[in-house]
Amino acid sequence: MRVCSVVGARPQFVKTFPVSRRLREAHEEVLIHTGQHYDEALSGVFFEELDIPEPDYNLGVGSGDHAPQTAEMMRLLDEVIAEEAPDVVLVYGDTNSTLAAALVAAKREPALAHVEAGLRSGKWSMPEEVNRVLTDHCSDLLLTPAANAAETLRGDNVRGEVVVTGDVMYDAVLAVRDRALDESTPLPVSGIRPDEYVLATVHRAANTDDPDRLAAILDGLAAVDDPVVLPLHPRTEAALHEHGLYDDAAERLRLVDPVGYVAFLRLLADASKVATDSGGVQKEAFYLDTPCVTLREETEWVETVEAGWNVLVGGDADRIAAALTDRSPLPPKPELYGGGDAAGRTVDALESVLGDGSSVAERAAEK
Repeated sequence: MRVCSVVGARPQFVKTFPVSRRLREAHEEVLIHTGQHYDEALSGVFFEELDIPEPDYNLGVGSGDHAPQTAEMMRLLDEVIAEEAPDVVLVYGDTNSTLAAALVAAKREPALAHVEAGLRSGKWSMPEEVNRVLTDHCSDLLLTPAANAAETLRGDNVRGEVVVTGDVMYDAVLAVRDRALDESTPLPVSGIRPDEYVLATVHRAANTDDPDRLAAILDGLAAVDDPVVLPLHPRTEAALHEHGLYDDAAERLRLVDPVGYVAFLRLLADASKVATDSGGVQKEAFYLDTPCVTLREETEWVETVEAGWNVLVGGDADRIAAALTDRSPLPPKPELYGGGDAAGRTVDALESVLGDGSSVAERAAEK
């Protein structure tokens, strides 16, 4: 089986590395990096740390508004997929890279498989929600991290086959956990001690583009007595400068450069709590036993909220501060999103559903 895997952003680099390892044991993979994240701290370092094979293609699209960025990705991906002629195009998550590859595959012969299918925030104004819904309806194989996502897809009457695999990000965490948590290695930020700081990540446009909301988030974070470590996403750093908030944030918080995946997991595991607007960090926190405060009004990972390990606070400063300072005991943590072999089940599903050349041809004919 010949598979074209398409990635473009940090969470996708993390998701692809366990799947690529399993795929390449028996199949041929062509790895395509759209260049959606092109900063070394958000791209190259992840390939190095996780020993992800060098991309066969780096399209170098870069940042931009949604329509021109997605259109340029589609144009370049169409050329690559036509040249490589894969049996399957494999996409991850909900970025513009995901949607671009899905639309290209839907108009060409390869089957389309979507890892992390079936997630919903219920908020159509989120670009990620648009991307994931449209990708799900284009897909021939929908690989979900949990049973409720599979039920969502069946309720949406998707045409593709739905398979529950578990979460490939759990595989990734397990693969590097020992290295990340090695106590002989100092914390990657000086002047902090385990369980005596809060880790924060802020990058979603809904939080960075609104100066009042971003200021309120900073106020909520700064109300915590312990140091708050905030690795700055390029979008967030630009927004802080644009809104005139950078100096105040630098005075009240520990602003640091983005860190690699292994260093980030160490910071996350040793934090007393994490405040984030990232879907991936919500899950990583759960896997590493770190209570999570989500800077959104909704989440795709509802199971973490229902389990009592994640609380939604939006952009309200008082709610953020209250959640971060709450020391109520946590309930027992259930096992969610599989036991850590989602990559193996992903490859099994690809082989079972799409690995027969005749079935791929039949699906292509249906298009």
